[in-house]
Amino acid sequence: MTLAFLLGNLVAAFFLPPLGLLFLAVIGYLLLNRGNRFGKLLLGFSLGILWLLSTPLVSGYLLDSLMPAPRVLTGKEADAIVILAGGSVPDAAEYGSDSLKWMTLERVRYGAWLARRLHKPILVTGGSTRGYGATEASLMAATLEHEFGVKVRWTEEQSRTTLENAQYSVPILKHAGIKRIYLVSHAWHLARAIPEFERLGMVVVPAGTGYHSGKFELGSLLPSASGMENSYFACHEALGLQWYSLLHHLKKS
Repeated sequence: MTLAFLLGNLVAAFFLPPLGLLFLAVIGYLLLNRGNRFGKLLLGFSLGILWLLSTPLVSGYLLDSLMPAPRVLTGKEADAIVILAGGSVPDAAEYGSDSLKWMTLERVRYGAWLARRLHKPILVTGGSTRGYGATEASLMAATLEHEFGVKVRWTEEQSRTTLENAQYSVPILKHAGIKRIYLVSHAWHLARAIPEFERLGMVVVPAGTGYHSGKFELGSLLPSASGMENSYFACHEALGLQWYSLLHHLKKS
């Protein structure tokens, strides 16, 4: 893992819940102890936003705002399936080796389901964010072939980010004559992923997974760990969209 990659993730953590808001709450508490009235406001604001982001109602709304509408895919829309990695588990004790993180496994499962029905070749993309160990693409390919019984045509093992997924995958696809793809990822991730492939000349058909019913329940007003996790994903994507927009603007200038 490079120093720049590590620092980038560390800086991003301060802009994402819950760390950034907890940091503000601590500052508010310290100011309050010194008799500063602004500390009370800052503390209350931080804890209030933490409460809201922890509720399934708010986190579900944030995720839904990023998702393309689900659609029925027929096999006529594109010529290949591209599955984006979503993390791996180093030295998983039960397997005795690296394994796929749950998020990647959900994408792999949906990609396998699509491949069986649409009869399209698969490309898996994802390197090793740690800089050592098995690449995510190799783990995805092994899982697809040995556990789901679906053949993988291409593997891209250099990328560590969504931006690099596109940069390294598109040349492979173009070399194979592929111009239209089904892009498989979590539905809330596609708003950031699709433009990166389109910028490089791909026609992209969204193939999102991870949709939910959105049914309102009284429990959706109560904080939960899953609610905070979903808000983290939503805020991460919003921050990533702004970051990628800035990067592309700087390249043009």
